[in-house]
Amino acid sequence: MVQLASGASVSERLQPAKPVLSWVTTAARVVLAGVLIVAGALKIGAPALSVQAVRAYQLLPDSVAQAVGYGLPVLEIITGVLLLVGLFTRAVAAVGGVLMVAFVIGIASAWARGLRIDCGCFGGDGTLAAGQDPNYFWELMRDLGLLVCAAWIVVRPSGRLSLDSALGFTGERETADEDDSDGGEDDAA
Repeated sequence: MVQLASGASVSERLQPAKPVLSWVTTAARVVLAGVLIVAGALKIGAPALSVQAVRAYQLLPDSVAQAVGYGLPVLEIITGVLLLVGLFTRAVAAVGGVLMVAFVIGIASAWARGLRIDCGCFGGDGTLAAGQDPNYFWELMRDLGLLVCAAWIVVRPSGRLSLDSALGFTGERETADEDDSDGGEDDAA
């Protein structure tokens, strides 16, 4: 173990960063979960509009677009709820990341092909109101930001207030307990 001039080891000096990083992960989980839950909830009550929004991208065969239109809101809600409670966090964040990549590809494709559609991300049928212009740039920035959140969650511990930690699905709780016995700061969820 490396000792610093102050007599503290490198690991002791780095301990304060662990609680901060776990809160960053928690914030990323809550943001991504919130967006997915809201997006799914706004679409689930009008599945026909969700199907039309998927068709507006003109990327998938009709039967696949229909399946995606009906299934996407359910997947978004389930993914969001699991992220919110922190259960199977890394795997679910990976699913959220794949969704964001698909959304980025769809929006970028629509923009590149000159389609004038609404993303349908939060409901609607993909058509723009009269005189409305697409917001492709901002929609891409939002989804790329959410992709960063998903990637962070995949590579970092599940964070605070997660069922993964509470149920012992990660090694974080044991590590935090060991840190306590050494006089370190508590990092348990």
